[in-house]
Amino acid sequence: MKHLVRHALSGALVLAMFTPAFADEGMWMPQQLPSLENRLEALGLELDPETLADLTAHPMGAVISLGGCTASFVSPQGLVVTNHHCAYGSIQYNSSEERNLLEEGFLAGDFEAELPAAPGSRIYVTESIEDVTARINAAIPGNASGAERFDAIETTEKALIAQCESTPGYRCKVYAYHGGLFYYLVRQLEIRDVRLVYAPSHHIGKFGGDVDNWMWPRHTGDFSFYRAYVGPDGAPADYSEENVPYEPRHWLTVSTQGLDRGDYVMVAGYPGNTDRYRLAAEVKNAFEWVYPTRRKAYLEWLGVIEKATADNEAAAIRYASLVAGLNNVVKNYQGKMEGYAEVGTLSRKLSRDAALAEWIHADAERERQYGDALKELEALVARDIATQERDLRYGLATNSSLLEAAETLYRLSIEKQKPDAEREPGYQQRDLPRLRADLVQIERRFAPEVDKAVWKNFILDYAQLPARQRVESFDRFFGIASSGFGEEALTEQLDRMYAATALDETQARLAWLERDPEAFRQSDDPFIELAVATYEANRRLEDAREALAGEFAAARPRYMEALIAWKDSLGEPVYPDANGTLRVTFGTVQGYEPRDAVRYLPFTTLAGIVEKHRGEWPFDVPLDLLDAIGEGDYGPYFDRDVNSVPVNFLANLDITGGNSGSPTLNEEGELVGLIFDMTYEGIISDWDYAPEQVRSIHVSALYMLFVMDKVDGADRLLVEMGIEPEADRAGSPEATSAREAPARNDARTRRKWTSARQPLHWPCGRRRLPAL
Repeated sequence: MKHLVRHALSGALVLAMFTPAFADEGMWMPQQLPSLENRLEALGLELDPETLADLTAHPMGAVISLGGCTASFVSPQGLVVTNHHCAYGSIQYNSSEERNLLEEGFLAGDFEAELPAAPGSRIYVTESIEDVTARINAAIPGNASGAERFDAIETTEKALIAQCESTPGYRCKVYAYHGGLFYYLVRQLEIRDVRLVYAPSHHIGKFGGDVDNWMWPRHTGDFSFYRAYVGPDGAPADYSEENVPYEPRHWLTVSTQGLDRGDYVMVAGYPGNTDRYRLAAEVKNAFEWVYPTRRKAYLEWLGVIEKATADNEAAAIRYASLVAGLNNVVKNYQGKMEGYAEVGTLSRKLSRDAALAEWIHADAERERQYGDALKELEALVARDIATQERDLRYGLATNSSLLEAAETLYRLSIEKQKPDAEREPGYQQRDLPRLRADLVQIERRFAPEVDKAVWKNFILDYAQLPARQRVESFDRFFGIASSGFGEEALTEQLDRMYAATALDETQARLAWLERDPEAFRQSDDPFIELAVATYEANRRLEDAREALAGEFAAARPRYMEALIAWKDSLGEPVYPDANGTLRVTFGTVQGYEPRDAVRYLPFTTLAGIVEKHRGEWPFDVPLDLLDAIGEGDYGPYFDRDVNSVPVNFLANLDITGGNSGSPTLNEEGELVGLIFDMTYEGIISDWDYAPEQVRSIHVSALYMLFVMDKVDGADRLLVEMGIEPEADRAGSPEATSAREAPARNDARTRRKWTSARQPLHWPCGRRRLPAL
């Protein structure tokens, strides 16, 4: 496809959505960028913004989604670069006690040695977006109830998706913008054979661990490589040894020029969700109930896992990815709560809502059009909040890997009795490969003693709810309302369930994919019995949520239309909240001052790695990296502006979760780094953009290349990306850990190196830190 389908809006909505944002704020849809030409050129962009609006042109055609993270093609042979933490699940999935790739790293010596990524891994290449607002609105009957509106939208979306996916190899989805004011159909090529190519040891890829997460200064080599494979005919295909590397139409050039303070940079990626236009009541509830309550629950979860995996390395490896994710969320929530208290978010949202109401009521026509928009939305928010305690506690109380598998399988058996077009999304024929992959993944991410301990903890928490907030069928199964219920009785019951089930075996789970509902109802597997017993109650809860969502789909767009019109009257921008679709954010390299008398410079260097190295996790790096730094042979990766190899850098780009792995591009569209985090002070920006505090954290492309060349010997990949490796090595193995001599790189040896080795000699003299 040689063009991007552009939407046609009208009136004040166009002007508001396409007005340049202040302080480089905004996660822009690519087709909006031509309207920002003056701002982009002033910052230093040398590309024509029109080319950035074309998803099939360079460089946008090289930016891809992993379905939760972003990545980009960097070679004509389908080589993909993303964050280490985005590939973490695949690294963990391929790890074992005997071959712990998290600890050792992984480097495939040739194509044959590249490892299949975790089941269900996908690469999505966006090819077009189409405005389908009119088609969806036309399908909604007049005076529709919430449930009727939800069903009409869902039915129309399924029809649009089915038509879009009539060409094999594509994945399509309808996304709502501004809460349903606009709808767009996104069409993506779906590559199903994804393979792990290279990942540095987590001593590089996660250096600093959870201690440094969200913090600056940072020294993390958060990068890894995948490769996309397709069938011999060039079409997407399931994994097969006959498959060949995918040949993208576009790939990024990796720059070796480095950056300086004030340089133009931009990020193209797939940010997940922001909530900058939520009502003050929603903001207050999120920060004063949702985040503190969930944070406490997730800390409990982490504590149970830690205790259950103590002295059990195999179980710890299986839960490493989950633990990393939970730690990330916990720290994120803490940062949000602190930012909320410090920057006055609630008072600003209250002032905004009051000013909007005043603007509406000041004009008869506006009063007629939007008069009750705020009140309608506020009433729905109150209804949503009323059930949040039950929804959280019951959701955690059903959070067992085996129960989730049983519930999914039973629901699938019921949905399969319907024509495919009438099935619930998630259970259609198009979803079966993902469901199968999820069932297979359990074998590498499950240990019964851990699953049982977590589940028991949350069932006991749930049992403390008032009876009116609990689910009767779930209570009855565990005898929660009986006088004999307690921790001891629950422990005995769970022991019996895990001993009696066959769902802990992969083939047993997969066998249930072909069985009908009656087979489930006749089963004596305890997890299937529980799934059957709670099915009707769970569906009633789901129906209620969908009906409420349908009411939100009517009220939220009216509120957003009013907000956009009001902001337009003030000359202020209203860009869409992030929603998982392709966006571009731009700005410059710069540091910041987080608090009085504290100034953060925009670059970190190799010297900081040595300063932080302690020989103990999370501040222990491989000896090969320490040696390479000490030898001072930095080759073309040396940057005179920082007098070293830059490791990480800061920019004022507007990002959020989902941007991880996004390519950081310079003014010519070359890759100069990867986004992997934001600063702690900027976490609040999901709700309240703070331009003086919001900074994105990037791993420098120069540090990536330095590690690949001087430490891990990834010559094959460097050559493939057009980089001439400097290190003198006699060939490379077929497949190896990222470093040989593992005994030399274990924690004990690293500690010995730290205490006994002579101080490093810095050949370039005292490093010069750049000024802000």
